[in-house]
Amino acid sequence: MSSRAPQDTGHHRLWSVDEHLADVLAAVRPLEPIELQLLDAQGCVLVEDVTVPVALPPFDNSSMDGYAVRTADVQGASEEFPAVLTVVGDVAAGSGELPTVGPGQAARIMTGAPLPPGAEAVVPVEWTDGGTGGGAASGMTPASAAPEGAAGEVRVHRPAEARAHVRARGSDVQAGDLALAAGTVLGPPQIALLAAIGRGTVRVRPRPRVVVLSTGSELVQPGEALAAGTIYDSNSFALAAAARDAGAIAYRVGAVADDADTLRSAIEDQLIRADLLVTTGGVSVGAYDVVKEALAAAGTGDGEEPQAGGVDFRKLAMQPGKPQGFGTVGPDHTPLLALPGNPVSSYVSFELFVRPAIRALMGLPASQVSRPSVRAVLKADAPLGSPAARRQFLRGKYDPDAGTVSPVGGSGSHLIAALAHADSLIVVPEDVTSVEPGTELEVVLLG
Repeated sequence: MSSRAPQDTGHHRLWSVDEHLADVLAAVRPLEPIELQLLDAQGCVLVEDVTVPVALPPFDNSSMDGYAVRTADVQGASEEFPAVLTVVGDVAAGSGELPTVGPGQAARIMTGAPLPPGAEAVVPVEWTDGGTGGGAASGMTPASAAPEGAAGEVRVHRPAEARAHVRARGSDVQAGDLALAAGTVLGPPQIALLAAIGRGTVRVRPRPRVVVLSTGSELVQPGEALAAGTIYDSNSFALAAAARDAGAIAYRVGAVADDADTLRSAIEDQLIRADLLVTTGGVSVGAYDVVKEALAAAGTGDGEEPQAGGVDFRKLAMQPGKPQGFGTVGPDHTPLLALPGNPVSSYVSFELFVRPAIRALMGLPASQVSRPSVRAVLKADAPLGSPAARRQFLRGKYDPDAGTVSPVGGSGSHLIAALAHADSLIVVPEDVTSVEPGTELEVVLLG
């Protein structure tokens, strides 16, 4: 079903936030899976079920430093009447050839080392004299200083049940178990499990490559000196960081001058490394709105159906972020989202439209595509005004314990300082023009 409403009002109609988002998501397909090394797959979505090839742990092993013994030999042992056992060797983690533990014998064993044949339990070294002939040991004698290469005798001061301090083969996972299901996002614990079961590579959808271009001849890169009438380019940094935060690999292209040909060639240059292009600035109705000039030529202009490979510029029933552009460019029909240039407008637009597009490219389920939202009670000194027939997004500070949200800063789309202190967006619906303190509203959680 098409997300587009009837075009009866021509190209001046307002799109709703939901229509625009549905239009964007309808055009975005998850990236093709590739095989990646484990660390390169961090943050990616698994596309296959991974089963366990070998049991974990692969053998019975000791959970303590101590002595591997037969239970009959230590039955009834006490400090007064210790069991005296002959030490037949050392078993370290990684040991291949293991000594056999016979009646009256014990083997020194380290944590993680395989249980030697004949042994039924492990007594911790603290339950023994450590082979020194003295009182209770506090730890193992280093291998280099062990008596006669860990031979000699050991006195055991306590009995041990069968399997005491032994981690059983397969007690973590069994061979053939499902380790990770397709659709799992690979974080550090999942990568640890893959490594533990011997997987060196894994099949995932790669992280999308997102190129962020900011436009405007007035923009100067941070660290350079400002001349009269110039400002620092914050948008390309904000959006590249936001793209990375969403799970993408982000490439930032510093400010492109207000010239349509320059911008077109900059976009063509970037297509080679882009799964998604994001521009910021130049989408309003001014004489120098260069993104519109450069890209609308490929489509049909204002708010009509874009042709194949065109970018459609439209007005949304929202504040901030009314002017938006969306379409595809280049031979591979790479999706492009053109966001407004005001810092807060561009950031809010990113959260509502670009982040979901990135998450959809990653192949995440629909439930994880957009930011989570909650209901919260407005905590404010005075009623909040909102324009009629516009969905307003105000910066907010959410208090999960109290279930309240407070506005941060004003509603101006250039107030970037307030954005830095906000952790949420307060949503005022289209049909509401004034919100009293104490009203319950939808709150989109950022971060």
